[in-house]
Amino acid sequence: MMIAAMMVAAVSANAQFEPGTWSIQPKIGGTMSKVSNMPNFKFGKIGNTNLDVDKSIYTGALIGAEFEYQVAQPFSVAAGLNFSMQGCKWGDFEIKKDGDYAKAKDLKMELNYLNIPIVANFYLFKGFAIKTGVQFGFLLSAKQKATTETKVGDRHEETKESIDFKDECKKFDVAIPIGISYQVPTIPIYIDGRYNLGLTKINKDGDTNYKNQVFQVTVGYKFAL
Repeated sequence: MMIAAMMVAAVSANAQFEPGTWSIQPKIGGTMSKVSNMPNFKFGKIGNTNLDVDKSIYTGALIGAEFEYQVAQPFSVAAGLNFSMQGCKWGDFEIKKDGDYAKAKDLKMELNYLNIPIVANFYLFKGFAIKTGVQFGFLLSAKQKATTETKVGDRHEETKESIDFKDECKKFDVAIPIGISYQVPTIPIYIDGRYNLGLTKINKDGDTNYKNQVFQVTVGYKFAL
């Protein structure tokens, strides 16, 4: 049974490099993203404290699949469909005075997209490829979220906020993916890393162009069709 499974894996692994063959690759992974030109979170001045919270990296998940056609031994084209959690985040902050305090954490902007990447793969050697192309994204949701906690005297309160601002965002996004991929020897398991550089701004109004900047890492299993 084990020998048969290994033979199937070997056939799948070799088939991907034969010109004229198709394959499909389900994949799952994570994203690290930010939004260009997004300012620090400024709350103004409270007492003697000027609240200016630095930005940090937003982390999310990605799941999808990709179809690949091997045009020639060192070259293939692929088109995919994936759900990607993107956005930006700010650091936590806390103000204390005479035993009272105000805290805020999980300050973030969540942007969920359905992305369609179309890339060309150039195999430098068997199993290792560099890639680039174009990615079209469709905005599914856009929310600002935060958790605040206050204590004044004997009164303690914690609030979770979620504001939908999808109507303020453009529904279509274009990005340039640049990355590399590597197949684990003997088995068709692929590790893929890409940087998606946003070309179109995500905001409808305003003079500032806010654009997606996303780094993603996925692991997939490639099946010959």
